[in-house]
Amino acid sequence: MKFVEQSLKQQSGQICKTIEVDVTDHHRSASSMVELEASEDCERDGPDGDGLYIPPLNFSMVDNGIFRSGFPNSANFSFLQTLGLRSIICLCPEPYPEHNMEFLKYNGIRLYQFGIESYKEPFVNIPDDMIREALKVVLDDRNHPILIHCKRGKHRTGCLVGCLRKLQRWCLTSVFDEYQRFAAAKARISDQRFMELFDISDLRHLPMSFSCSKRFLWWFGWHSLDD
Repeated sequence: MKFVEQSLKQQSGQICKTIEVDVTDHHRSASSMVELEASEDCERDGPDGDGLYIPPLNFSMVDNGIFRSGFPNSANFSFLQTLGLRSIICLCPEPYPEHNMEFLKYNGIRLYQFGIESYKEPFVNIPDDMIREALKVVLDDRNHPILIHCKRGKHRTGCLVGCLRKLQRWCLTSVFDEYQRFAAAKARISDQRFMELFDISDLRHLPMSFSCSKRFLWWFGWHSLDD
């Protein structure tokens, strides 16, 4: 097992760093063991030994095979194992923590890191090219199930999910309502303006078939858009 590091570049510099685990059919061979391993880990890590799973901050389902959250830590690993993740999109620029990298390595999860700086209004610069490339990763169902996260799962993650919703033909009112549910009192006008102006015309040709079973939608009490 080894890591293969790749980069997507433009003239303006690096857009995405990809860390891919080179492993033979890891998901298939490990899938039968996930439930047992996750259960054992959770019994060790759960509060007071009661075996409860701990989702990451602001965790939620976005659509079939697509999840969102704040930055996962070791207390969340048992829960994340139950999702059978193939990929993670990190929207933070800092080096990925070593213990998180070990979790990815053990579970054969590919990391796509788009280093978007965290800004506060009025000094906001959301890079259109990074959001665009991140969307292409999200829309490729070969990467599913996939988790999108930033630090708190509010602003950077909210912008990426909001742009995905535009591709799914959500009206702006619904896009903003979802964004505000996660950002709450920290909602930013600049983020909503970015989503409003984001041009999806060159992404409409990309397929949007998601791989995760609809039982996950029932689990979270959501409904797929084509129901």
